[in-house]
This record gives sequence, C-alpha cells and structure tokens, in this order.
Amino acid sequence: MKENNLYYKSTRGSEKRFLSTAAIIKGIADDGGLFVPQAIPRVNRNLYELTGIDYKELVFLIMKDFFTDYHHDELKHCINQAYDRKFDTPIIAPLTPKMGVYFLELYHGPTLAFKDMALSILPHLLKKAAQKLNLNKEIVILTATSGDTGKAALEGFAGAKGTKIIVFFPLRGVSKIQERQMLTQEGENTFAIGIRGNFDDAQKGVKEIFEDPDFNKKMDEKNYIFSSANSINIGRLIPQIVYYFYAYLNLCSMGEIKAGEKINIAIPTGNFGNILAAYYAKEMGLPMNKLICASNENKVLADFFNSGIYDKRRELVMTISPSMDILMSSNLERLLWSISEGETGKVKELMNLLGEKGFYQINSEMKKKLKDFYGGFAPQEESRQYIKEVFEKSKYLLDPHTAVGYAVYKKYIRETQDKTKTVIVATASPFKFTKSVMESINIQYREYDDFELIEKMADLAQIPIPPGIKDIEKKPLRHKMVCEKEKMKAKIAEILNL
Repeated sequence: MKENNLYYKSTRGSEKRFLSTAAIIKGIADDGGLFVPQAIPRVNRNLYELTGIDYKELVFLIMKDFFTDYHHDELKHCINQAYDRKFDTPIIAPLTPKMGVYFLELYHGPTLAFKDMALSILPHLLKKAAQKLNLNKEIVILTATSGDTGKAALEGFAGAKGTKIIVFFPLRGVSKIQERQMLTQEGENTFAIGIRGNFDDAQKGVKEIFEDPDFNKKMDEKNYIFSSANSINIGRLIPQIVYYFYAYLNLCSMGEIKAGEKINIAIPTGNFGNILAAYYAKEMGLPMNKLICASNENKVLADFFNSGIYDKRRELVMTISPSMDILMSSNLERLLWSISEGETGKVKELMNLLGEKGFYQINSEMKKKLKDFYGGFAPQEESRQYIKEVFEKSKYLLDPHTAVGYAVYKKYIRETQDKTKTVIVATASPFKFTKSVMESINIQYREYDDFELIEKMADLAQIPIPPGIKDIEKKPLRHKMVCEKEKMKAKIAEILNL
C-alpha cells in the first residue's frame, strides 16, 4: 500500500484501520461508531490561485486527499459522471447575494435539495469501491430519511447494477411533495417505505439493523451486504466539504472578500452532517470565523453548543422544516471525536450515556473547543416571518429550512454586531415546500394544495418550475409499502427474501 494513504477508523475505539474504499462500502464501523479520517488533510494551494476553478476540478482537488486508494483517473471518472447535466445550472452551486448576505444554493440537482451534491457521486464511488475490493455481493443501501436524503438516494441509485436501495421515511413527517417524490421513484431496485413513527425512530431502526450480527449473517448467506447513503457514510460526507470552498472562492471572484479573509457560514441542520462538513473545511484551512448552527424548535444542537449538554429527553416537534425535525443528530459523534482529540473511550462513554439515559455532558476542555460554533434556534412563526420579509423586500424565495438559517443568523448579528461577511446555506428549493412557503407569504394561499401551489409559486416569483417536480402529481405511485417502526427488519427480510 502507498505510504501516503489516508486511513479511517471508528469513533468508538476499534483500532482497526480502513482505506476509504472499505469505509465507504461498510458505511458504519463494526462497533457502531462512525468512520473518521485519522487526520484532516490541509489544502496546500494558495486560495488566490484557486479563484475561478471549475466545480469538478475543486471536487477532485479535495477528494483525492481523502480517498487516497482511488486512482486519480478513477476519481475523475466518478466526478464527471456525477456533476453533469442533471444539475440545472452549470455553476452547480450558485452564490446569490440578497439581504446583505450570500445564499449558497445547493438545490439545483435532480431532487431539489443539498443531498444531491453528494448523492450524485456516492453511487459511483461505491460501485468503483466494490470493483476494487473484488466484492461479489449485491450491495443493499439502507437509509433513513427526514425527507430529502430519501429521494436523492433513490434517484442516485435507481438502476445501478449490483445494488438495491431501501429507504424508510416517517409517515406524516415529510412534506407532501417530498413524499410524492419518493413514492413515484422509478427503478426496479428501489424501495420507499413509510413507517408509523418519526425520523429518529427510522434512524434508530436502521442503525440497529446495521449492528445486528444475526441479521447480517443471513444477509451474507444470501450474498448481500449493507451500506448506507446517509451522511454517516464517509463517502457522502466528504463531497459536502467541496461547496464551502466553492462558496469562498466565488466570494473572492466576485470581489466581495480578499483571499485569506474570514467568513461566517450559517447552516440549518438537524443531523449535523452539513455543518460537520463545514467544520472539516475549516480544519483543511478554509478561513472561517463562526459556524452558525441553526436549529428549529427541535433545538438539541443549539442547546448543546450553549450548555455542553446534549439532551434528547424531549418531545419531537413537527414543524414546517421537517428535515430538521430530529433529536438524535448522528454526525455530532464525529465532532465529539475531534474535540476529545481522538479519545475513543470518551466518545463511547458519551454515546452509551445517550443510549442509556438520554443525555450526556462534555467536559470543560471539550467545551472550550466549540468556540468556533454559535448555536441558535428559530421558532416556526419567526421562520414564516422571514420567508415573507425576504420575499417582499428582495423577491427571493426561501424554503422553510433556509429561513431557519437566516433567522438564526439575524439573531447572531443582533447579539454580536459581527460585521463578517456571511454565507447562508440554502439547503432546499422552495418548490419542495410550496404550502409552507406560500402560506407564509400570504394567507390566501391556504385554500390550495401543495401541488396546485407549484404553478402559483412559479408565477409569483417569476421563476420556472424545476424539471424534477414538473407534473409530479400526475406520476403513478410506485411505492405503497407501510410498516410499524418495530417491523423494519421484517420488511427488509421480505424484500430480500431472507
């Protein structure tokens, strides 16, 4: 093996090291921990030199240092397959200045959400990894979704040879359009299943299935192997680092900042993957001041950054920003590993406490290392007010998740008077949440359903309907499976004939 290979290990103590291909295939470590790179590579190029770089070139520049066991031509092939005409803008991730901030639009892919940015490339990375490891098993992608990951994963893996994808989503826990996107997905290897429960139930069920040795033995006997499309998979997390560098370089190109100047990034988050990718970008050398972690009413993360206590012992609140309706933020475990300086015993202790008692508290040394983060939350009505205000003042539409990011940014500015230029991550298209957005702008839209409002939104904002949801209400429903949250394993066994 190459001496300069980057290895991955579990957050929870297993000393076994894996190259990226094996970590991507496995998805989750055998001890239930998440894979983390043993070191974060630094970008050894002057940022000024990178100004104007093409998105695909930037993906390669960053990923080659994380996925060192892929040959460069293999990585480039994956990148070219991923970032093509499926995006409705050649820029891939445009930066739009409005209201004194810069909205990083990550929703120009086929499913209209930021998940496309990584789930467009994960199937290609996975397929190449299977080839390199001479894996003769069929890969079963098992994923829980709070709305956006599900469709993006189904779309990414539909028709991919040697794979099946099974997505569990909470019934009544996603928007009508998110649900329709999943239920109309084509592809004989795709399965979307509604569970009677919330996202945390779906995520807990998936994690338990990954960790069940008997069930995995049955899988092995039938020549199947599990992998994941959630951001617990390092193959999905690493590509998310790229768009933070891209946003920064675009600000330089626009003349808004000088190379080396620090920026803030405000990120609406629930499962902590998107903001963790920003933290990794900072560790790689991207000049950042504050990472603004924006929560909705399910403010476990905001409370954690303010108190050092993570406490999931509360009722899950169903909101108009459903992708953030989460109380178990799985990617936070990777941050715990970083701020404990890789002390896996500590991470394991904290995660055991969370499982057994429902909360944990980090020590003062770990809390000091959270100084780069600001945690805040926005109640639903505040998000609605900002959707209305931003549209009335700038004719720019925010989806309910991006509105949470904007609201928490405004709160941060009121508290700190910080003048640092700020990028707000726009995580989804407003067309995925027509009812919430249009009702926020004018109560008269309450009488229309989500699908009727697609056209009304396009007329109001004078923007075209994205191809991904055009006439979606007329497409046939292909997935009709529903199960109790306790029956997820049985449903998988039925699909795979175990």
